Amino acid sequence: MNKILNNLGLAMRANALVTGQEIVEEYLRGKKVFYIFLASDASANTKKAIYNKAKYYNVEVCDSFTSAELNQSIGKTGRMVLGVTVMNFVKILK
Repeated sequence: MNKILNNLGLAMRANALVTGQEIVEEYLRGKKVFYIFLASDASANTKKAIYNKAKYYNVEVCDSFTSAELNQSIGKTGRMVLGVTVMNFVKILK
């Protein structure tokens, strides 16, 4: 688990992540997101919206981490949804 969080920080520094629900949904529509991290403590509406979009676009969702863990790993606050935009990072983060 710690390895995944460390690699999330690396992906953030490499501009391989998009953060925030609206931006991730926008990238999903453009088929530019290959994997999604969803905070386990996100609201029910956020979870429903992300799961529905991810299922429609055949993108896998990981909800194993809390928002505090995700935010600490990327160095930002208030993010519940992270989208990975580079396929090579998906292989590292799974």
